[in-house]
Order: sequence, then C-alpha cells, then structure tokens
Amino acid sequence: MTVKLSCELTKKNLPALWEQGGGYTNTGVATVICGAQGEPLCPVYIRRRGHRACSAHALFIVRPGYHIIQASHHREDFTIEVLSVVNVDTSSQEVTCELVTKYLEGEWSKPLPDYLTAAVKAAVRKALCYHCREPHYFNPGERWSPQDSCWVAKEEPPNWVSKVYRELGLK
Repeated sequence: MTVKLSCELTKKNLPALWEQGGGYTNTGVATVICGAQGEPLCPVYIRRRGHRACSAHALFIVRPGYHIIQASHHREDFTIEVLSVVNVDTSSQEVTCELVTKYLEGEWSKPLPDYLTAAVKAAVRKALCYHCREPHYFNPGERWSPQDSCWVAKEEPPNWVSKVYRELGLK
C-alpha cells in the first residue's frame, strides 16, 4: 500500500518531517522518524518555545529508505503503521511511502523487523506521554543534549508501559 505524506522544506530546500504527537486522557497519537536500519536520527531543529503539548517537537530530514512510525491509541488499544520512505519530491513537498507492516486489532499484518522495535517502542511511549512536549526518539549528536528528550535513554519505562509493550508483542 502506498501512502503520501506532505513534508516541509528547510531553508536549504531539504525535505523534512516532524516528530510529533503525545497523549491525552484516553487517547494519543505519535509520529516518529528513524533511519534505514531503525537508528535514531539527529534532528535539524528541536522546538523549545510556544505551544508544544501534543504538537511538533523535532524536525528531521527525510531520505528514501528511512522509516516513519505512526501510532495512535484509544484506551491503549493501539493502531501502528510502519512506513518506509520510497520517494521524496521537493517540488510538490510530498513523501511517498510503502507500508512495511501494520498493527491493528491485536496483531501485526507482517512480522515487525527486529531493527525497528526501538523506534516502535518510542512511538508507543510518545502516544502515551501525557501532553508530550519533547521528542522521544533522536540521536542528540553534538548539537543537542539527551536532556532534551522526555525519556532519557537510560531510564526504564514505568511498569504499565512495559505491559503495553508485551501486549504489542515488543520485546
């Protein structure tokens, strides 16, 4: 299945997407961007001012082969789509993606590749993070501090989040 997403262009005319979303009382949504092997990417920009709750948090350059994870839930009943970027068209500001796998009604349409587990977990955490204000899955590199993230990498998620991971079949 092919999915088209609109993207933004940076000042250098590079296509970019936002890591965005967060949780509300009983619902939540999240979009996480990762590299071709599921690795966290270094953002070009992290928002620090203005209204950020459940909004756009970190801007990432996108290239063919990168993955986009979109997660949403209603009372922890998740729908997750894992997309792979196939083409980026800067003139129309569109990113064309192919569906890798989808989690719906308690099962994956195809097995989730192991290298994407960490990114999917980050999307789940972000969708559960009440009024999320920071990015969840990024490589701080030299420019950003790990403290810019809601969940510092060394920190273990609460037990109730681990329960959600088990229900989704994530190790």
